[in-house]
Amino acid sequence: MAPLRFCANISWLFTELPDFSQRIYAASSAGFQAVEAAWLYDSELHELQRAKEATGVEVVLINTPPGDVKAGDLGLGAVPGREAEFRQSLDLALKYAKTLDCKRIHLMAGRVPVGSQRTAVAKEMEAVFVQNLNYAADILSKEGITGLIEPINTKVTDPRYFLDSPHQAAVILEKVGKPNIKLQMDIFHWQIMDGNLTQNISKYIPLIGHVQIAQVPGRNEPDSNGELNYSYLFNTLENLDYQGYIGCEYKPLGSTRDGLGWIKDYWTRNK
Repeated sequence: MAPLRFCANISWLFTELPDFSQRIYAASSAGFQAVEAAWLYDSELHELQRAKEATGVEVVLINTPPGDVKAGDLGLGAVPGREAEFRQSLDLALKYAKTLDCKRIHLMAGRVPVGSQRTAVAKEMEAVFVQNLNYAADILSKEGITGLIEPINTKVTDPRYFLDSPHQAAVILEKVGKPNIKLQMDIFHWQIMDGNLTQNISKYIPLIGHVQIAQVPGRNEPDSNGELNYSYLFNTLENLDYQGYIGCEYKPLGSTRDGLGWIKDYWTRNK
């Protein structure tokens, strides 16, 4: 069994440093060979490219832009009437991905419109999402890039997010039916929404193109106090021969470096 591959989410880790390019250097010096980020769009693209090339770190994942954050957007993929803006946001993500040689883009679904009942708009939003994902699949396939959709829990993190469970995501992926559109499993969100992780990971592993981790409920380091036994979960992923990356998308309890003992132990054990 090959050891698991981890990447530092520099939107969450190394935030002691204000600049994303500085965080790439910090991740590299801490031992990471790969990074991911939510939104890099306020950063100078060539500075990021310079940091990536200087360190040899791989950029493995970025998100599509959120849209108008002040208006309450968190992605546009499933939002009716915003299809043109979704395509523009995809173009911007693609520009960054190509420059940074990043092979995965999280295509954010977005939120149920304010004042709408989820059940009333679910079919329309799903249809829009499927249409936008089909469009994205064709664009991304020309660049060898995988698009990912990520369920985000609606119990704690984001009550209005449209895509909230692996089961809902699997239905949408089946309707899209494109090999380069896959499932992003954030174990933090899956545990809060559905639990039953052993069964759900085993069931959906063929669809999974990326994994993210954090402890529940605090969203801190995987070895911090909480509900999840990450030694067991890592073993599960190893036994299922998961080949992708695992993004460290958690909120350090102290400094980022002080909280990296868990991954240094893993790296030491798997030399």
